[in-house]
Amino acid sequence: MKALFKRFQAKKATSDNRGVSVEKRTNAGVVRPDSDELIALRRQAKGLRLAGRRYASSVLAGAHGSRFRGRGMDYQESRAYQAGDDIRNMDWRVTARAGHPYTKLYQEERERPVVLLLDLSPSMFFGTRGAFKSVVAARLAALIGWVTVAHGDRIGALLFNSHHVEVPPQGGRRGVLRLIRQLVAATDPVAGMQAEPHPDRLGNALQRLRRVARPGSLVFIISDFYAMDEETGKQLLHLRRHSDLAAIQIVDPLELTPPPAGRYGVTDGRRSGLLDTRSSRRRHEYIAWFEAHHRSVRELTRRRGIPLLQLSTSDDLVERLRSFLGNPRVSSAHETEGAAA
Repeated sequence: MKALFKRFQAKKATSDNRGVSVEKRTNAGVVRPDSDELIALRRQAKGLRLAGRRYASSVLAGAHGSRFRGRGMDYQESRAYQAGDDIRNMDWRVTARAGHPYTKLYQEERERPVVLLLDLSPSMFFGTRGAFKSVVAARLAALIGWVTVAHGDRIGALLFNSHHVEVPPQGGRRGVLRLIRQLVAATDPVAGMQAEPHPDRLGNALQRLRRVARPGSLVFIISDFYAMDEETGKQLLHLRRHSDLAAIQIVDPLELTPPPAGRYGVTDGRRSGLLDTRSSRRRHEYIAWFEAHHRSVRELTRRRGIPLLQLSTSDDLVERLRSFLGNPRVSSAHETEGAAA
């Protein structure tokens, strides 16, 4: 049964004579994202804002507090004047009280890059409702991209499949359009289904991500997390030390609730199998296997203090993301949200 489930993760399922709504889809925007649709998400990004615990560390000016000190909007403290200090920042009131010169220090605002790790393993090219998980991931990445540049930050990404595509952080409309071009190219379902899973899996992708995500970045990990390995937790800890992390697990409703009792042919495009859910034992095994996977994802993120959103392919993407980002606990504590079936 376990081997069948593994095949079931990356497949184009067909409905049986019992009428389960697992359709073969060919229209654009369902099995593959449309660039015009991803660009149009710019309008829906209005009103969304990305939060993060840490101060930014970029050398570029921006809208977030940083560890850098210099001329800026927010007064930090006053200290004794030192040679080389700007005399325009003299704190004359403290100087008068102390009897020797004091200068004001400000917390300078800096830009905070936002970096996406997008897992496009074969298991992401699957969907029974809404759209393929890969399409939902691309929409989510584009939406986050538009939110990022709207607030003056840069957007970057690492797309992970049988190989890696690095998209260095870049600001403005040009930065999002470059990301969208890479998303459309990387989410071709034919190429995605035929790609061999990377032997080093998610842990290696996270290690590579450290080259793209500089300290102080806000990192979103978008995946179904079937590519987790022993290295994944270790690399998450490394990233967590210097960046803010948020995880978004994309699931299909069929991974949350088994289909009606029946026999279903499944295929990953190269191999075929049979999913039999007629017996209660088989249905129990089905439920138990997926529950164990979801539990391992929750545990992986909870132990490292990483907020987690479980997003279904049938969910309202904008509203779920708005709820996730709008919750004040998201930026300070672990938050797990179940997806609607």
